[in-house]
Amino acid sequence: MSYKNIIILIITCLAFSCKTEQPNANEIINTSILKSGGEKLKNAVLDFDFRDKHYKAKRAGGKFEFQRVFNDSTGVVKDVLNNSGFKRYINDTLVEVDKKKADAYSSSVNSVHYFSVLPYGLNDEAVNKKFLAETEIKGETYYKIKVTFNEEGGGEDFDDEFIYWINKNTFFVDYLAYSYAEATGRGYRFREAYNERFINKIRFVNYTNYKPNLNDVLIENLDVLFEKNELTEVSKIELENVQVAF
Repeated sequence: MSYKNIIILIITCLAFSCKTEQPNANEIINTSILKSGGEKLKNAVLDFDFRDKHYKAKRAGGKFEFQRVFNDSTGVVKDVLNNSGFKRYINDTLVEVDKKKADAYSSSVNSVHYFSVLPYGLNDEAVNKKFLAETEIKGETYYKIKVTFNEEGGGEDFDDEFIYWINKNTFFVDYLAYSYAEATGRGYRFREAYNERFINKIRFVNYTNYKPNLNDVLIENLDVLFEKNELTEVSKIELENVQVAF
């Protein structure tokens, strides 16, 4: 082998050895859960109010019970979702609910509880995570992680897609986006966290909820549209009277 070829081989080897290893999505998510105090939620009772309804989550050793309580024309309605399934009570009396409605109520209850404690839950077995890129939003650097779900164990809306922007310095979720099924196709939302607070060392936030001005978008590009002010605010996601007990 000639001297020239040896030099080329050395340079090539150095180039490959210096190549930056891509961040691991699972490790980033697990660190985010730890930094946000999520491990404490494994055995905790969480209470909060959201949009005139009271929510309670009980978690203990892999078992869970999610509650939603509100008043309507029938009286006091209490929805209960746990490892065994869904039940609805009206004025403390169990009422029969057909499967279609039970699935819809279950999804609604689960969704609120899911968003209330993010990123907790993103290391469940049905969750698939993929590192997309490092990106900047408002001058801060973020890990951009895409999350999808297996059909088995992924719930009724398993085909929904999520993207989380996890701050590279704090490992907190500051932004997230998701897609969901609509009658006319897919809908998209982008959320910006605010009002960060720690209760019993667990991080809670509220969100400003945005939608894209155009329907023909990619979920992966919602952060770019946000930076360009091409999203419209549609609502606030505010958790009130948050309490945590162990």
